Amino acid sequence: MKSKRLIVLIISLLLILLTFSCKKETTEPEDQQTVATPTFSPAGGTYTSAQNVIISTTTPNATIRYTTNGSEPTSSSTAYSSPFSVSSTTTIKAKGFKDGWTPSATASATYTIEPTPPPANFVFVQGGTFNNGTSDVTISSFYIDKYEVTQASYQAVMGTNPSYFGGNPNRPVERVSWFKAIEYCNRRSVLEGLTPCYSYSAYGTNPDDWPSGWNTNSDNHTNVSCNWTANGYRLPTEMEWMFAAKGGNQSQGYTYSGSNTIADVAWYYYNSGSRTHNVGEKTANELGTFDMSGNVWEWVWDIYGSYPSGSQNNPTGASSGSGRVKRGGSWVSSANDCTVSFRFSNDATNSNYHIGFRCVRVSP
Repeated sequence: MKSKRLIVLIISLLLILLTFSCKKETTEPEDQQTVATPTFSPAGGTYTSAQNVIISTTTPNATIRYTTNGSEPTSSSTAYSSPFSVSSTTTIKAKGFKDGWTPSATASATYTIEPTPPPANFVFVQGGTFNNGTSDVTISSFYIDKYEVTQASYQAVMGTNPSYFGGNPNRPVERVSWFKAIEYCNRRSVLEGLTPCYSYSAYGTNPDDWPSGWNTNSDNHTNVSCNWTANGYRLPTEMEWMFAAKGGNQSQGYTYSGSNTIADVAWYYYNSGSRTHNVGEKTANELGTFDMSGNVWEWVWDIYGSYPSGSQNNPTGASSGSGRVKRGGSWVSSANDCTVSFRFSNDATNSNYHIGFRCVRVSP
């Protein structure tokens, strides 16, 4: 009888232990939660300009830590707080942290920044500061065409060739008004899938939408505005033109664009034979641009006005006035008119047989 009671007691104890064990197992805390893996916006990839990167996680109140040197993020890495710019090729790694939670998996994104190469025949002008004879002017980097716009290029974009010396595809186009130069820039931009720089009043950037007569009254020139950040073609500002004509940061201080001897770099009154010449036949200046002295005058963006005193940063000319600036002299000009410092102006409708232009593009 005692043995039976002992057996019952032992069985009871075992049941109690088993019950306790099961209860303990079921009341233990569940596995820790894991922070959601961070994501990037925009996603990693190849871009032609700097990108503002946003890093986020769906886990509330989690802290994102990230690195930009390829190393694994830790709890002491830089904490993400706001979008930041990536302007060169960079690999970003990010990880989410939260007290009492398991850190997230590491997210990684590589941003390859490859600026759009300049168009054919354009040269890069590194920004810098120069003196225009009145004040110091600082210019941002840009691309400029080595050559004045040729008759062939103008014909391809505009469908016509207005030149007095027509039928010579490699000579500069002339008899182009400032208005027509503006139109060329926008039409070429559209043809090449770029964002046009110029708008006319409230009619947008497409010249086909501009009102009849927009380019026949010189007073209309103030209706044209410029988007300075657009990647399309435009006329240089007067100070961009002057900086490039002087040779930019490589300037040797020449009187003419590339030399102190005008005949080396320019077609002008005394050597032109009373006509224009193929672009690029004379010696280039320090940057590799041709004919910024002589051959044809070149329209620039600015309204003609006195140079302001005091330092300037990327000036765009006077705010009002009746004429637009032209620079560089021409095949019919005196030597003085072909210097890098000489400036003149005409009405925006003027289209003489010694006026052409060249284009620039912004630098990404």
